[in-house]
Amino acid sequence: MADGVEIERKWLVRELPEDLGEWEAQQLEQGYVAITDDAEVRVRRRGGADGPARLTVKSAPGLRRIEEELELAPDAFERLWALTDGRRLVKVRHTRELEPGVVLELDVYGGALDGLVTVEVEFADEEAAGAFAPPAWVGRELTGDPAYANQALAVHGRPAG
Repeated sequence: MADGVEIERKWLVRELPEDLGEWEAQQLEQGYVAITDDAEVRVRRRGGADGPARLTVKSAPGLRRIEEELELAPDAFERLWALTDGRRLVKVRHTRELEPGVVLELDVYGGALDGLVTVEVEFADEEAAGAFAPPAWVGRELTGDPAYANQALAVHGRPAG
């Protein structure tokens, strides 16, 4: 992400990649403080109760999004987490840099979203995003599909179909 702009595409995962055990993996807890048609405000903690926490503000889902993050002290995370009841999700994020400037983030969801697996691919620029050919293990592209935005998954659950 450069200058507060995130460029990414998202897909359903048809089957887990054979080398997934070699990817970096981390548990994420994520809750939404506020969601509008234009923006979302979320809190996220990585790696459990003692892990680092952030407050993130993002523009609406799409290929190109504005994203700003701020570090949160553990007590601030707990106070804000209390405001996210009914708008939370948990997942294990597996990360791998495919090539310079192309990062794969494969999310295996838990809880009410158990069984859902997606992959987001972050790019340095829109040209790289447009030229990207996804691996054979991915399924349908979800880029810009509001039903598969993490905030919608946290509020509404797994989409039908």
